[in-house]
Amino acid sequence: MSAPKYQAIKNNEMTKVDLGKNSFIEVIAGNYNGNKGPAFTFSPVNMMNAKLNAGGKAEFNFPANYNTGLVVIEGNVKVNGENVATDHFVLFENDGETFTIEATENAIVLVLSGEPINEPIVAHGPFVMNTREEIIQAFNDFNDGKFGSLS
Repeated sequence: MSAPKYQAIKNNEMTKVDLGKNSFIEVIAGNYNGNKGPAFTFSPVNMMNAKLNAGGKAEFNFPANYNTGLVVIEGNVKVNGENVATDHFVLFENDGETFTIEATENAIVLVLSGEPINEPIVAHGPFVMNTREEIIQAFNDFNDGKFGSLS
């Protein structure tokens, strides 16, 4: 029930980590090898773009208990030696900490990893809350105009 918040983060405000071979990591949230991203999060979250030219590699290390996934936005990559094509999602099991992405052609990969919050989830319509009562309150707040307006 935190106050709503929006963060406008322009590309030139993202932390960029050079990997050589014209490849780099854009850190949006969390950190990559000690380089922190500008986004504020309520729980530990890592969000970054791996922009890798063919032959470029990036190694990642997140706590084993974090939920970690990748989306290949452009190009084709190998993740720990296994081919992953454009528009595919990789979900890691929570049993390791380190993995490598290697571009077999120019690629962009969205990397997401975060600490599980282990809270109950109740979803209805566009709202996701923790309890049925909170969903009802969200609908009431929306119907009462408490979500603000766009102009």
